[in-house]
Amino acid sequence: MNRTYHQVRDNEIAVALQYDGNTAPRITAKGSEALARQILAQAERHGIPLRQDPEMASILAQIPVGDEVPENLYRAIAEIIAFAYLVSGKRPPGFEDVAEGLVDSPIALSPQGPT
Repeated sequence: MNRTYHQVRDNEIAVALQYDGNTAPRITAKGSEALARQILAQAERHGIPLRQDPEMASILAQIPVGDEVPENLYRAIAEIIAFAYLVSGKRPPGFEDVAEGLVDSPIALSPQGPT
C-alpha cells in the first residue's frame, strides 16, 4: 500500500513523499507559494499527515519530482514516516514482531539507558 507524507516549510514550500514499504521513498510533488497551498489542500482533503520541518523541506525541494530520496536522508525520512504512522494511528507491517523483540531487550527495560 502506498502512503504519502508531506513536509511543509512555513506554508511557502510543500514537498510530498510517497513510500510503499518496498522501495525508497520518492518525491511525488513539490512547489512553493500557490502550488504549495494546492499540495497542502490536497493532502488535507485526503487525510494525509502534514509535518512542518523547514530545514528538511528545503533539502527535499532540491530533489527532482519522481526521484528517490538519497540514502543519506533515510534516517531523517524514517522519522517522518514514523511520525505519519503515529498521527494516523497506524503501525507499519511487521511492527508488532519488532516491538515484541524490544520488550525482551535489556536496553529497552533499563532506566539508566544502554547496558
